[in-house]
Amino acid sequence: MIRVRVSHDAASIAVGGAAVARALRESGADVVPVGSRGLFWLEPLIEIETANGWQAFGPVSKNDAPAILQSVRDGKPHALSLGKIEDHPFLKSQTRLTFERCGMIDPASLDDYERLGGLTGLKRAIEVGSDGILAEMEKSGLRGRGGAGFPAAIKWAGAAKASGDRKYIVCNADEGDSGTYADRMLMEGDPFLLIEGMAIAAVAVGATKGYVYIRSEYPHAIAAMNRAVQVAREHGLLGPKVLGSAPAFDIEIRMGAGAYVCGEETSLLDSLEGKRGQVRAKPPLPVHSGLFGKPTVINNVLTLAAAPTIMARGGAFYANFGRGRSRGTMPIQLAGDIKYGGLYETAFGPSLGSLVNDIGGGTRSGRPIRAVQVGGPLGAYFPPSMFDTPFDYEEFTARGGLLGHGGIVVFNDTVNMAHQARFAMEFCAIESCGKCTPCRIGSVRGMEVIDRIQTEQDNARAITLLKDLCDVMKSGSLCALGGFVPYPVMSALEHFPEDFRPR
Repeated sequence: MIRVRVSHDAASIAVGGAAVARALRESGADVVPVGSRGLFWLEPLIEIETANGWQAFGPVSKNDAPAILQSVRDGKPHALSLGKIEDHPFLKSQTRLTFERCGMIDPASLDDYERLGGLTGLKRAIEVGSDGILAEMEKSGLRGRGGAGFPAAIKWAGAAKASGDRKYIVCNADEGDSGTYADRMLMEGDPFLLIEGMAIAAVAVGATKGYVYIRSEYPHAIAAMNRAVQVAREHGLLGPKVLGSAPAFDIEIRMGAGAYVCGEETSLLDSLEGKRGQVRAKPPLPVHSGLFGKPTVINNVLTLAAAPTIMARGGAFYANFGRGRSRGTMPIQLAGDIKYGGLYETAFGPSLGSLVNDIGGGTRSGRPIRAVQVGGPLGAYFPPSMFDTPFDYEEFTARGGLLGHGGIVVFNDTVNMAHQARFAMEFCAIESCGKCTPCRIGSVRGMEVIDRIQTEQDNARAITLLKDLCDVMKSGSLCALGGFVPYPVMSALEHFPEDFRPR
């Protein structure tokens, strides 16, 4: 029987992947569910095992399935053939550390995971203990991939030194930024990597319980993580003794209710505790007093998922990728009006222009690019004149931008940047937890001021007022929601002033 890998990633399902899988089974194929390779313009993508290795086809419809299988049986070419997917330029030029197994394994099979190197990092972590783990994490230079870019080793060391009768590891999988999907892809395609990363963090800081907080809009990821946690318990990866020797550690999956502000770590903690998600003032920091008042490490999916590679191959190996203080690889997510939308993992350093034009292929519509937003709805807008900016934390900060979670959204020349600036204020007003005045009131005033700018013939005073308001929100907001809204607003005003002229 012919074995066929079929992506069960949400992106594939959305364009008919489940129907393709059914058609393949009905045609006599042995279907192996896998995650996505991240080449979304080729979904549904399938790979068929042949004497010459796994051969890819895509995008495949359910009506194509029988003919593709027959062509493989007959040894004849098919119009949708892509050859070995690893040889595709989009994949071949990547440096895949976090996503190296995605699309190659059954996400529910721990045997598949171990066969391709899984659990090597955790076994070494147990062997070297807390001090050894923290030393490797420091060597790696890993910084939080959720947006803040805070060194993971410092956070973990703080929790390890903190006193408490119980400690927690919390994974922030509330991936709410526009144009981002890496967390979802990893949880659906390689969930044991996240579980292993959380277990390594637990050994490092002495935690006994972990939570994965997943946004409700990710039902496939929630199902995949629940299934993987159950399998992990059955095989001793989680439970009273991790892998039979480490202290107890278990994980619970929790679903959020759709609040963007719960992506902020202290709001997330309130939500986990059954409260309304509101930002907490700091100090105390979560590593000293976090979930239920206990020392807590909070990292996002990509940060925790990097730990197994660091422990398996060494911190120096990981730090060998990247530039400056931005070490390792970053799964970059290309979205918007872009020809080759998908996930591209690479070391920090390529220019924004090369990612958008060379890797992404420019716009799908064929229209000129006018702006690119990096870092979600609170990220700055960069015009093509800034496409020489290297993709790393310091370079983006120096030019008034944010890397955020690594999402890149492309806008063509039909976009109105004053409307985009107003949307940022409107988004903040809707999603604000309401705890601090600059965010709660400032966002509403911001919408009003932008409306005035577009209607008043003499709008110089209104523009000055908008700049002052952004300054207050940036310096006075309790968390990044209100504090980062000025990035899209001010960048739109600076780089696209013509859109702020009266209509």
